[in-house]
Amino acid sequence: MSEPVVRCEIVEPGVALVTLDNPPVNAHSDTVLEGLMATFDALSDRDDVRAVVLTGAGKVFCAGADIKSRAGAERALGDHWQSSRRAREAYHAIMECQKPVIAAINGPALGGGLAIAASCDILLASEKGCLGLPEIDVGLLGGGRHAQRLFGHSRLRRMMLTGLRVYGPELYRLGIVEACTSPETLMAEALTIARDIASKSPIATRLAKHALNQIEELSLRDGYRFEQTMTGQLSGTEDSKEAMRAFVEKRRPVFRGA
Repeated sequence: MSEPVVRCEIVEPGVALVTLDNPPVNAHSDTVLEGLMATFDALSDRDDVRAVVLTGAGKVFCAGADIKSRAGAERALGDHWQSSRRAREAYHAIMECQKPVIAAINGPALGGGLAIAASCDILLASEKGCLGLPEIDVGLLGGGRHAQRLFGHSRLRRMMLTGLRVYGPELYRLGIVEACTSPETLMAEALTIARDIASKSPIATRLAKHALNQIEELSLRDGYRFEQTMTGQLSGTEDSKEAMRAFVEKRRPVFRGA
């Protein structure tokens, strides 16, 4: 039985680590895309997980499409549409996961790899981590809309039209990642944030992520109204009442996810 190309493990209470492990560069084959969907859908239903860290095995986060397997290959009828659908659904499985996802960008995240990183809630990068859209050099397109969530107009177009890679220090300067770390300390930094999230009410974090996803393209009025609706739902939960009691009593809250 072959090893899974998307590995998931509980590394400490409330925190899961998902690792892309498809040597040599963690390219997203159909198996990887299907593994991402299955993994993040399952994490949505796990009561023992409150936050997730996503990274790549080895020196690469994810190099995107597997160009070597595509070069010279004859596509059967429907292959393009099925492959495109798998990629879309894999990215959205991360975005729509009920648990916040932290990208620990340990190396190049290119093309579809950039889309995977951009689908996460919080991004961190090591000094060797980078984001890029190399499709212009390999006869492909894609990833621009996901990159648009991260980069401004001019930088995005330069990346898409030239294949420019933007590395950790510059990503931090631009405010795209929360921190730029050494390769050795990247995971510790990601786990610190995951641990902080895991200490919050799981209901509150789920509703907060859902609200952020929904309001991203809404007007100010409609977006804030949606947030108010989520606040109304949250305020009726035991976790909300416990948070308020703990604040008044000057103690740490004990959340039960109810």
